[in-house]
Order: sequence, then C-alpha cells, then structure tokens
Amino acid sequence: MTEIADTAEFLASVHPYDSFNAQERQALAARITRTRIPAGSDIYAYGAPLEGLYLVREGLVEILGETGEVISHLGPRNSFGERGLMRNGLAASSARAETPVEVLIIPVKEFTRLRQSAPAFQRFFERGRPTRGPRADLSTSRVDALMARTPISCPPETTVQQAARLMRDHHVSCLCVTVGDDLAGIVTLRDLSGRVVADARPPETPVSEVMSTDIVTLSPDAIGSDVLHLMMERRVGHVPICEAGRLTGIVTQTDLTRYQALNSAELVRGIASAPDATVMARSTAQIPSLLAQLFATGLRHDVITRLITDVADTATRKLLALAEARLGPPPLPYLWLACGSQGRQEQTGVSDQDNCLFLADGVSDADRDGYFAELAQFVCDGLDTCGYVYCPGDMMATNPRWRQPVSVWRDYFDGWITRPDPEAQMLASVMFDLRPIGGATALFGDLQDETLRKAARNSIFVAHMVANSLKHTPPLSLFRGFATIRSGVHRNHIDMKHSGVVPVTDLARVYALQGQLKPANTRARIEAGIAAGVVSASGGQSLLDAYDLIAESRLAHQARRVAASQAPDNYLSPAELSDFDRSHLRDAFVVVKSMQSAIGHGRGALS
Repeated sequence: MTEIADTAEFLASVHPYDSFNAQERQALAARITRTRIPAGSDIYAYGAPLEGLYLVREGLVEILGETGEVISHLGPRNSFGERGLMRNGLAASSARAETPVEVLIIPVKEFTRLRQSAPAFQRFFERGRPTRGPRADLSTSRVDALMARTPISCPPETTVQQAARLMRDHHVSCLCVTVGDDLAGIVTLRDLSGRVVADARPPETPVSEVMSTDIVTLSPDAIGSDVLHLMMERRVGHVPICEAGRLTGIVTQTDLTRYQALNSAELVRGIASAPDATVMARSTAQIPSLLAQLFATGLRHDVITRLITDVADTATRKLLALAEARLGPPPLPYLWLACGSQGRQEQTGVSDQDNCLFLADGVSDADRDGYFAELAQFVCDGLDTCGYVYCPGDMMATNPRWRQPVSVWRDYFDGWITRPDPEAQMLASVMFDLRPIGGATALFGDLQDETLRKAARNSIFVAHMVANSLKHTPPLSLFRGFATIRSGVHRNHIDMKHSGVVPVTDLARVYALQGQLKPANTRARIEAGIAAGVVSASGGQSLLDAYDLIAESRLAHQARRVAASQAPDNYLSPAELSDFDRSHLRDAFVVVKSMQSAIGHGRGALS
C-alpha cells in the first residue's frame, strides 16, 4: 500500500474525514505531510507560526500552556493546533512528543479550504456557540418537545371498567392499547361513553372490542403543525407517536394547550396573584417543564436562565409583600438581596436559595432579631415551599450573621479584603455575587462601589481570590477523556455545575474585581472584562465560546431528563453525548483550563 493510500485509509477512521467520499480523502491525503518525532521533542512552541493542523497517527502528545504546565494528553486520531489556526495562525499552546509519535500535518491553506468548502469539517472545528436553530413556536416545534413520553397503556384484554379506572387514577383521557411495545389501538373517554355506556355493554368487555384501530400516528421528528393538521382533518384529540411501529409517546389537545400557555410570563402572573406560598408552588413546580420548553425553542442558555431567575425574583418579592402584610410595615428601610445563581441570574431547573438582608443603620437589636427575623423566616420558608430548598451552608437571611445593618456589612467586606483567609475567600466568592431583589436598593449602591474599589486596589486580596478561583478545575483526564466522578451514585458522570460552569463563574468574578465591574452575571462579566481590557479580546472570546458550550450542554442534559419524566440534575454521563459533542465539550474544558493557567500566572488572559 502506498503512503497516500495508507493515509487515506487512516483518515476514513477519523471524524470528520469519515464524512468525505473516498476521492476527497485520497486528494487530501496527497497534500498531507507525515512526520515522525522522537519522544521528548518539541512539535511547536507557544506563539510560533503553525505549519497546519496536526493529527496524531501514532503515539502520545502533550499539550502545554504558556508557562509549561500540561493541559492535555492526546493519542491517536486526536488533532491539535486548530485554535491557533482559527485565530491568528500562531500557536495558542505548546506541543511536545510524550512518546515517539507520527503526526499528519494538514497545511494551513488546506485547513482554510476545508473550513470553507466542507460543512462537516467546518462544524467540527467551529469553536463558537452551539446553534440549535431559530426560536420555534408551537407549529414549528418538534413533536418530541410536545409529547408525553410515558403514555398510559394497557393490553387488549383489559376490561373497560379497568380502563376507566386507569384513566381516572392517572388523570388522562385516553389509553394506548399495546401488544408488547407495538401500538394496537387507542381507547378514549368518548369511546367508553359512546360504545360502552350508551350501548349498555357489561364492565367486563375487553377494550379490544371498543378501541379505535383505524388510527394515524406520527414519528418523533414530526412538528407541531403536523399534529394540528392531523387533529383537524381527522377530528381527533389524541395522536400517538410511534417509531418503527413502537409506541414512544402521545400528543393530546391538552398538551398543545399547555405548551402554548406555559411561559415565564404565565408563571410570573400566577405567582404575583397567589395568596400564599402553597399556591405559588403550583407555578414554580412547572419550572423544569418551562426549562425544557425554552430549550426546545432554541433560546440561548443565558436567556433561558434569566427567564427562570425572573420567576424566583417574583416569588421572593411576593413573599416579602405577604410578610409585610402579616407583620405590618417595616420599622425602617431594608433590602433583600440574592447571591449565588439567583444573584447572577443563572438559575436552571435545580436551585437552592442563597440570600441576605441589609438593614438601615440605626436598626435596634429588638427589630433586627424580632421583626426582620420573622420576615426572613417567612420568606425563606416560603421559598422552600416553592422548591428553592434551604441553603445547605446556611447562607440565608434567617442566619443572624447575614441579617445586619449596612455598617456591619461594610465591616464584613473590609475584613474579607484586608484579611483574606480561606473562609473570607469563600464568603467573598458568594457575597460578591449579590443582587438586590426587593426593598430599598439605595442601601447597596454606595457599598458596592466602595467595596469594588477597595478590592481592586488590594493586590493581596485579588491574589487570594485568583487562587480561590482555581480550586474548581475542569474535568479533564489523560488521553482526551473526561475525569468523571469515581464512586457513589453519580459514578462515571461529570458534575456540570462544580466542574463545568463554576470554573468559568469563578474566573469571571475575578475579572469583575480586577476591573471594578458591577455586573453579577457571568457572561456579562466576561463581556465587560473584554471591554475594560481586563481580559484580552481573543482570550475573552474563547472563554465566552467555551462557557456557552458548557452551559448549553448542562441545560441540554436537564432538558433531556425532564423530557424523560425525571428530575433535572447536574450530572452528565459522557455516554449521553455523540462523539462530536464529546470532542467539543472537552475542547471547551481545555480552553477554561488554559484561562485558569493564564490568570494563575498573573496574566488574566490568553494572548
């Protein structure tokens, strides 16, 4: 076999080249340079002009940061150098042969040509925000976003009385009659009324005698308009969803109505008009479904989390109003603030509560430990009822430490800045994400400006905050894999909160401190950091792209769980992802690790 034919055969086993036809791979192989590099030898150095895109054929390669720290280990079929090629043609890292290696080098011109002419190649090496299509409405939403994935079913021998009880107990208006996983028919309340009760059939009649068998089904890739047209044409209210004859779900008129009605504005309206926390909880219980629906419409992750956080903000303000109605007017001004994910407007389908109270100076001990303690208890209890569970670390206004006059809060921040011990670093990380929710916002404005100014000027404090930001590291392992959780119920999963978004959140917080930037939202902080010159435009944009992909992956995982009638969580199994998505997610983690390395060495950005 010639070298070109051998190279073409190897490319056929590597994505995205496996999408090329044989002639295209042969032509590309003829333009590729093959080279062997001894163990321990440099392949290229940071900042050096790149010959092209490198693809490992044999051996192991180390990828190192600007200061020489190992960022990644790559084995056969892994490529490297693309980030530098897509920016300015200069290496964004260093590469060294960990063992004797053979690499294929796709020349720069060929790399550029493929990005422009080969869609699969372009998609694979695109490092920007994942695109999920334009915002959809009911008529253009995919059926798998509308349907109930666990339709209530029964075998043909089920009696009509048993069927009626099943519908009653599960609050549904139809049953899918199945033989194994295959759909045999459908029986509805209208069938029971018109074919059983009206004809005086006995309760022991099997559903097979009254079910409809002349049914039209749709596949999961159908869209909402297909359902609407079918319901109108056939005058039916239930459309089973089948794949290769196997029942996978059902869409009802109720599902369509619910999909149209479920939006953040409706939840906000329901909360604002609720008389108590128990009624409010009926609205907040729909947040996971809202998340899945918003994700299905193609909205960006930061828009989705903002809309979900708006619901929490409304619930908090409503509880404050209910508390004042019960306790009477406050004896002096106060301000309720949120921190954590609510403070950053980044809540997802699973959130606890983190909050505190600023009280006007001059508040008496009696009022602080009386009226305001009762107000805090009322609101925190109500939030817990609404599904925002109590903070495990007790970072809540019910804790007297976090229910203090502004002067005490000023002393808190001054102490954390001047004496940044480990507890101070942790508390500062939480409390620098504060955002006013309800009350006298003026109690926070001057203090925020003053604190940011003092923090930015204290290089020791900033250094400690930088060190604190490096405690959460991306889940990278050797050989282009993921470092998953090793034991317990989440074994072989990635914690997409603490190992995924938190490292970026911590970096963005440091940028905000360094630049005295007021935004609390992670994405807004990075954008403000770029504008202020705290982080370079190229490094900041790479981090934004990486953050978008990580946050999108987290929301996609939660949406998948909701669609499967499971509670959303932050634990993603890499097995859920395609090879394409795994590759890009890992590359996003590499960018985050590189940015951590940069800020850890006092640069704050990748050049």
